[in-house]
Amino acid sequence: MSLSQLFNHQEFIERHIGPCESEKAAMLAAVGASSLEDLVAQTVPAGIRFNRALDLPPAMREADALAALKTVASKNIVNKSFIGLGYYPVQVPGVILRNVLENPGWYTAYTPYQAEIAQGRLEALLNFQQMVIDLTGLELANASLLDEATAAAEAMTLARRVSKVKSEQFFVDSRVLPQTLDVLKTRAEYFGFELVLGHPEEAGNGDYFGALFQYPGESGELLDLTPYIAAAKARGAVAIVAADVMALVALKSPAEMGADVAVGNTQRFGVPMGFGGPHAAYFAFRDDMKRSAAGRIIGVSIDAKGKTALRMALQTREQHIRREKANSNICTSQVLLANMAGMYAVYHGPEGVKRIATRIHRLAAIFAHAVKAAGGKLVFDRFYDTVQVELGDRAANVYAAALAAGINVRDAGNGVLGVAFHEAATEADLAQLIEIFTGKAADIAALDAAAADAIPAALKRESAILTHPVFNEHHSEHEMLRYLKKLENRDLAMNHSMISLGSCTMKLNATSEMIPVTWPEFANMHPFAPRDQAVGYLEMIEGLQQQLLAITGFDAISMQPNSGAQGEYAGLLAIRRYHASRGEAHRSVCLIPQSAHGTNPATAQMLGMQVVVVKTDDNGNVDMADLKARVEQHAANLGALMITYPSTHGVFEQGIKEICEMVHAAGGQVYMDGANMNAQVGLTRPADIGADVLHMNLHKTFCIPHGGGGPGMGPIGMKSHLAPFMANHVVSEVPGAVAGQSAVSAAPFGSASILPISYMYIRMMGAEGMKHATEMALLNANYLMQQLSAHYPVLYTGANGRVAHECIIDLRPLKAASGITEVDVAKRLMDYGFHAPTMSFPVAGTLMIEPTESESKAELDRFIAAMVAIRQEIDKVQNGVWPLNDNPLVNAPHSKADIAGEWARAYSREEAFFPLPYVLDNKFWPSVNRIDDVYGDRNLVCSCPSVEEYE
Repeated sequence: MSLSQLFNHQEFIERHIGPCESEKAAMLAAVGASSLEDLVAQTVPAGIRFNRALDLPPAMREADALAALKTVASKNIVNKSFIGLGYYPVQVPGVILRNVLENPGWYTAYTPYQAEIAQGRLEALLNFQQMVIDLTGLELANASLLDEATAAAEAMTLARRVSKVKSEQFFVDSRVLPQTLDVLKTRAEYFGFELVLGHPEEAGNGDYFGALFQYPGESGELLDLTPYIAAAKARGAVAIVAADVMALVALKSPAEMGADVAVGNTQRFGVPMGFGGPHAAYFAFRDDMKRSAAGRIIGVSIDAKGKTALRMALQTREQHIRREKANSNICTSQVLLANMAGMYAVYHGPEGVKRIATRIHRLAAIFAHAVKAAGGKLVFDRFYDTVQVELGDRAANVYAAALAAGINVRDAGNGVLGVAFHEAATEADLAQLIEIFTGKAADIAALDAAAADAIPAALKRESAILTHPVFNEHHSEHEMLRYLKKLENRDLAMNHSMISLGSCTMKLNATSEMIPVTWPEFANMHPFAPRDQAVGYLEMIEGLQQQLLAITGFDAISMQPNSGAQGEYAGLLAIRRYHASRGEAHRSVCLIPQSAHGTNPATAQMLGMQVVVVKTDDNGNVDMADLKARVEQHAANLGALMITYPSTHGVFEQGIKEICEMVHAAGGQVYMDGANMNAQVGLTRPADIGADVLHMNLHKTFCIPHGGGGPGMGPIGMKSHLAPFMANHVVSEVPGAVAGQSAVSAAPFGSASILPISYMYIRMMGAEGMKHATEMALLNANYLMQQLSAHYPVLYTGANGRVAHECIIDLRPLKAASGITEVDVAKRLMDYGFHAPTMSFPVAGTLMIEPTESESKAELDRFIAAMVAIRQEIDKVQNGVWPLNDNPLVNAPHSKADIAGEWARAYSREEAFFPLPYVLDNKFWPSVNRIDDVYGDRNLVCSCPSVEEYE
């Protein structure tokens, strides 16, 4: 071997791809293909093939890629940040950093739709909800939203749904965070709302359907909002308070001031700034709003034995069921970060967080006292953590002096500088800031003795917080470590077995991709830090943009959307803005195939579009005749077609180019949903096919982990004519974006701190590896389909009997013959150690299976063996060997509690617990039996039950 071969620069490709060469050969033989190239030729239409290498650098070894990215990261200057504006340095408890954020048992889990094998994560989210309920004083909270700005936008639309005021005016506190106002402007335009800005005292002067107040204000000003909220509500407005989560530890709660809804960011509870995200927004509301509120709510129910069990409640509100009538297009949340924030409260407990919150205020109060004692002038005398100082002509020199000392403060304009204190600030930082602002050395002890608090007595929190035992029992590291491990053990994640969810692409999240996320250079950067301090970040982001442009064929990329649903919104927004720029704002009809993701119609209605459904034919493809009729019918007003490719039915439709041409000929634009982009990379490109805009799920195709239900990123690729209409940002402009275009997310680059994951993945795979990953996704899916087709009907196949990266098996005939449902099969898979595939989407009564390229043949064969064994169990029910009301399927899953006591079932314990030999070696034990969904919705409880109820 040559020296170059010995270094093996393609070693990571072999680690990412599950099957080895001999396994590939065996699978190709099983599916009847002579080679991967032959399989691709049979699967992907020749007319859309990208028959050349992607313009990407060669693959790199893991160590080399990490070293190269470290060099880029080192170009960042991580100053001490006192900017504030909704983002603050934190001290992440080491036990949470190591055992949650850096632990694949937490970050590789999927959204907890299969609740019986997600009880740990669900308990952690319930803790988060309880924390939010305690701090806001409101009755219910959801399990997080994407960021504070979009949470405020969701609150605005909630207010419109529940308010009886006929006016379309929405009042906004002029002291709101600027990024929140930016996002509100975007959302309001297409809902037809008029934003009215004013001081809180003006909220009662008009007929507003809702009113949003900031607490404290963006300048740090602290007001008692009680009279202003009362005045707004007296006129019929829904009162919303956007509140700083750490300030709420020390301040009167929003509910005590009369608020109906409270929103904010929980970043201050132990989540790094990360140049803007990901962070878990909170969203709390009155009980009577629960069926109109956006996002996921964790509720308490019972299992089949009456034991307390947790689940996602009120799922009928979600897009995949209600589609264009959904409350929101929000499809994911920030579960991993919500878990961190909730665990921060568990770790510190009420006394710990009070100490931290009080210390932050004390630092601010001492600083303010020192400034005044030196003859300085404060903008406001009442504040929590942020002090603004009027410096006039001295402002520029003081700002420069702070920079020279490695400190970032906020330039608020007009000679005013702001200093926002935080958990990580020290006495030494305080002394240094005082000297910079006053020119005098600080005697901290003397100043501490003399400085008064700056929180009015009427605003100091008197109500108790975090009283539940979970926040009071895990303060030693041993107890915290064991609590985290106990919850982790209740969750089935990718570190245990394959999660074969169609359309969700649960592929490998390699350790080398994850490592840079917690590097200080990436983790500790404020999103509004001066751009010359973020050179490394911008270089990495630009590098990822170039990679994605090469892969997709587009002309521009917007990195701002921080979820797939946000990407959908940003893409359709660009289309709406484009049509308007041409005097064709009336082009508001959006064609959407029946098979589309539920977020598609929900997103279209959020942008004021009329959803027109296009039929699919018997093979699951777009019905070309119906599409032609719809295009002709709506040609004058056609705005867009939203289409997923390969289709949501898991096949490459032959007519995709013709579909795009038909829409373009009528003046419409083609929005391609990128959920299945992982079947295109290196084989075809969406821009070449005819798409004008596409969102890319980085948490699917490009390896950002699902985190138990978030974080995600959904950047969009655009053709050049749409590029001028991408989202910009009012605080920190986005390079390449046009001035004046408002934002879709709170931070200019969305959840920037997880972008290194995708950057590393593409860098380590290179052009050859990226293409090979797609080829192997096709092979794994077709192998699995071929093996299962002898036992289950496969609903859709494309040309030559092939599927793309996923396949749908139809359980409806078996249900009709045996009475066994798709739910029974999903729950029974847990006993075999597997998470169920996607259930009843896009077709009711089916399972959609996606193995991904990262699974080995051995793992695929284990899954196939489980499905074949379940098919045999169904036969026993159908043939009367087991009764329909007493068999392993309808009683699944079987929990540890089933081992003890009497066993009087029609099947043995061994058949229940260890149905195949491999299960004995790697048994995953569901911690509860089948959960009663109906009971949970009828008896909605979304706060922590007593500890005894978990026993």
